[in-house]
Amino acid sequence: MFVPVIRVFLFHSLRFLLTVFLLASPWLTANRCFGQESPPQTEEQRQAREALNKGVQDFKNAQYEEATRDFLRAKQLDPKFLNARLYLATTYASQHIPGAPGEENIRIGHAATEEFRGVLSLEPQNISAIDGLGSLLFQMAGEPFDPDLFQESKSYHQKHIYLRPTDPEPYYWIGVIDWTLAFRANGLLRAQYNLSVRGRQLSEAAPLPPDLRDEYVRGYGAPIDEGIESLNHAISIKPDYDDAMAYLNLLYRRKADTVASESEREQLIKMADDLIDKVKDIKQKRAELPY
Repeated sequence: MFVPVIRVFLFHSLRFLLTVFLLASPWLTANRCFGQESPPQTEEQRQAREALNKGVQDFKNAQYEEATRDFLRAKQLDPKFLNARLYLATTYASQHIPGAPGEENIRIGHAATEEFRGVLSLEPQNISAIDGLGSLLFQMAGEPFDPDLFQESKSYHQKHIYLRPTDPEPYYWIGVIDWTLAFRANGLLRAQYNLSVRGRQLSEAAPLPPDLRDEYVRGYGAPIDEGIESLNHAISIKPDYDDAMAYLNLLYRRKADTVASESEREQLIKMADDLIDKVKDIKQKRAELPY
């Protein structure tokens, strides 16, 4: 079965995102980062912008500890300096390793979320902070597995949709989250069933027994439908969105485990298989494009 790699960083990586901001604009200064800032009015604000610009250079040189100190200083000098707080949050997030054990990694993750939340306390519709939280909470929810964090992550992607309903990415992320929860639950149900019976085991591809299917529908029928709707919406906005098609394929397979009719199950599996072929075709055409 074709399974795409889950993009656990903010649209490939929070570190990558920040690096793009920095390297694409070598002239970047404090008021031209994530958003417009008013010119400094006090000596503290002027020093805060100097600290931010120094942090930008440190980050470009991969000196992340120094960059963190610079952004912290900028925040301390001017607590309402949104760019400094966004840079600080993103620098923390870029150092967080999804699933890595250790108190320091956990501390960094929580520090990043708190900084993003701090931005939203000042500017509730700041899309960079909304996206940052959505991505980071998704990272943190995977290991150890925490369904509440996945749901919280989803809530930030829903906020993005409310603010910018024509962006395809948040619809994609809702589909990814819904599939993640439904896929894990499906595997657990099958494993528990196999432990409870003797003889022939229930394979991953086999239909769920009626009692198990009913339990699965009660817990995950609605999220599966939500994920399918969200991914279809993402594709309607971006017709060549192969990542969304890949997860739609996976959700159709989970949808197949919620239906009693064998013909309906076969139709859903065929829809999933057709999407695999479409993804392959898109990738092939993309690979043939001239550089």
